Amino acid sequence: MLTDLMRAGKVRAIGSSTFPASEIVEAQWVAERRGLASFRTEQPPYSILNRTIEQEVLPVCQKYGMGVLVWSPLAKGMLTGRYRKGHSLPESLRVKVFAKQMSDGRNLEAVERLIPIAEGAGISLTHMAMGFVMAHPGVTSAILGPRTMQQLDDLLAGAEVALTDEILDLIDKVVAPGTDAGPMAHSTLRPR
Repeated sequence: MLTDLMRAGKVRAIGSSTFPASEIVEAQWVAERRGLASFRTEQPPYSILNRTIEQEVLPVCQKYGMGVLVWSPLAKGMLTGRYRKGHSLPESLRVKVFAKQMSDGRNLEAVERLIPIAEGAGISLTHMAMGFVMAHPGVTSAILGPRTMQQLDDLLAGAEVALTDEILDLIDKVVAPGTDAGPMAHSTLRPR
């Protein structure tokens, strides 16, 4: 079906979303064996707080030359500074749907440790979070989820932020490469 849509000129490329590395590999093999169009992109969740795709998904996508369009680079808003340790959680659908993630002490502690790193670099936590996901050579782009023009303007203002190796090393000390800070809920709704 997807190959037919490409041959008919109705779509330029096809991809997957939130597939584990094993399914990405299997999809590539099936496409090759059957002479079908192969997935050209993958859309996984990725942020400073959610780094598990660094273990297998990003290397597999790089191996197959796939673009990676990450979603939730701000960890459902946790990397905006709005969710803080010792403060009441704001009333929001995110807090209701992802209560465990949004109130988890490990996630909130990581945010507290990341804020001074961003301040020391002279950038906002949001800009550091976006710079982090774009620093990985396997990431092609990030899917943004601003809810207001002010949020969009802020995200666009930070689009050119490039983090130094020193900043990336400090982030690695807060959340180790290939790990999650705390529980991460993945939803097909993909709230950002």
